[in-house]
Amino acid sequence: MRMLSAIGCLILWSLPGRIPAASGGPARTPVAEKVVEAADDPPSPKACPTGRRASAGIRAELVRRAYAGDAGGKKEVPSMKYASTSPEKALAWQKELRSKLAVLLKVDDLIARKTAIPFQSKVISTVRREKYVFQDLQINSTAGRRIQVAMAVPTGLKGPFPAVVCIAGHHGTRLTCYEEGSGYFRLAHVLAEKGYVTISIRVSQHEVYEKDRTLMGERLWDLMRCLDLLASLEEVDRQRIGCAGLSLGGEMAMWLGAMDERVQAVVCAGFLTRMDQIERNHCMCWKFPGLREIADFSDIFSLIAPRALLCQNGLKEPQSQFPVSVAREALRDIEAAYKDFGKPENLSFVAHDGGHVFDLPSLMTFIEERLGRCHSAGPGGLTVRPTWHKRYGIREVSFERR
Repeated sequence: MRMLSAIGCLILWSLPGRIPAASGGPARTPVAEKVVEAADDPPSPKACPTGRRASAGIRAELVRRAYAGDAGGKKEVPSMKYASTSPEKALAWQKELRSKLAVLLKVDDLIARKTAIPFQSKVISTVRREKYVFQDLQINSTAGRRIQVAMAVPTGLKGPFPAVVCIAGHHGTRLTCYEEGSGYFRLAHVLAEKGYVTISIRVSQHEVYEKDRTLMGERLWDLMRCLDLLASLEEVDRQRIGCAGLSLGGEMAMWLGAMDERVQAVVCAGFLTRMDQIERNHCMCWKFPGLREIADFSDIFSLIAPRALLCQNGLKEPQSQFPVSVAREALRDIEAAYKDFGKPENLSFVAHDGGHVFDLPSLMTFIEERLGRCHSAGPGGLTVRPTWHKRYGIREVSFERR
């Protein structure tokens, strides 16, 4: 076993970018005015070895075991695994787990700051479209790092508007959710045309940019800065902010909703699963030291309770990826938290006919019901009309063939 572990470690160190990304290890010194997404280049295969590239034979098994830290023995139950309890104790559990996760993510110092980091916004371009104004801009994420942000603000309506953070996955950019030709179905564009402020950044980087940070922590903090920016705009209703993501974007939607209670509605597409499921045949960028010891994904999802959560998984997902069967296992654990808070109706699951894509109809219905629907401005200005369809009003919607 010692020889097996040694071989696994040698293989890991031969894969550039993985150890620093997963562990927050050797990282680049911060560079003032550095713009993270200057070129929008997708990560190279070496930087992000997906399961389809890294699953051949014993090499994949060695990599899996090296990351998982197991040799086929008995698995330990996470120390912070959620157990059904009273609402008061559930709140205390959430607070404790958030605090521990913030430390592991290495963003606890940023979250605890008493003074806000100035945005020092710089507009790169502005395009007026039929129903919204689209802006490409740069803002400060931290004192020494800048990021590029895409944002759309509705026109022809009277605000303040609800807002949605739209998050693309691997190989996605800040523009992906606005563009045609993918399983995102131009989500950010569609929402903006319907009267929602939308904002998007790139989270697909596989490099840690600042010293003493982690990859997942930097991704999460950048999204939290999107919330900061939205909350600073007079056009945005701070009480009606949501997020939606697919794949890695769904994972980051989970993290954002779990760690930032300003998010009132979360859509996680193509990611409801268990950690055991993605220890093989997946990019390991989700993992960082200490995570598996304290929680599984269902516990992180449970931090969103009792706020609104919609998870979507496709019936055409391969069994090696994000199958509905595994999603339902994880869902049962999440249900406990929502029941304890007395809000089981705030948790929904859709098993749709597609594959690794958004299910746009149920997503739009969910967003409109949870954040409100915008209509053309009349004498009374903005109106809100819940439109939760009976078909989606139950906890789970399944389109399986009978």
